[in-house]
Amino acid sequence: MSLCIGLTGGIASGKSTVAAEFAALGADVIDADTVAREVVAPGSEGLAAVVEHFGPDFLSPEGALDRRRMREHVFADPARRRELEGLLHPRIRAGLHAWREVLQAPYGLMMVPILIEGGFDSLCQRVLVVDVAESVQIARLQARDDIDATLARQMLAAQASRAERLARADDVIDNSGPPEALAAQVAALHRRYLDLAGGGQAADGSGDGGRDGS
Repeated sequence: MSLCIGLTGGIASGKSTVAAEFAALGADVIDADTVAREVVAPGSEGLAAVVEHFGPDFLSPEGALDRRRMREHVFADPARRRELEGLLHPRIRAGLHAWREVLQAPYGLMMVPILIEGGFDSLCQRVLVVDVAESVQIARLQARDDIDATLARQMLAAQASRAERLARADDVIDNSGPPEALAAQVAALHRRYLDLAGGGQAADGSGDGGRDGS
């Protein structure tokens, strides 16, 4: 089995940018957000389950999930968020597991925003955390999604804390600097992951597991 790296980080930390850098170097990448959209696509079993549980008011006129309305609803109520997760996480997990089972590249990255708190890290041999200060996350999130600071903080609160992510990390990328600094960190980890995959540590997850922050 190829080496599977769980790529995570707080919302708006730059995970997609990091994933694109790895993909440019030849890594295979799957985005859990893409899988999440697929499991609630119009006509899907996942969307039917969501509508049955939450009601048709969360559908757009075109019959798709109204993601913005659902997000505002569940992030304001942790109990409702857990209900939604109970419907979707098993389906998302099945999609990620299927990708891992057919992975042919020496290593692949499974990009999951809630890798740790959702238990998706059990699908991977290592955890890579993209790290920035929470103040940077909030500013980026407000600008990216056109939301207020209250919703931005609610979205951060729904994830593992920065300290919890760093405690679980095998590798850390600091994304607070310039693009060239990010590229250098990705290149170094790319070489390391190729070495680990070539050393046979992917098959049984018996890598060094060291949280060295490289």
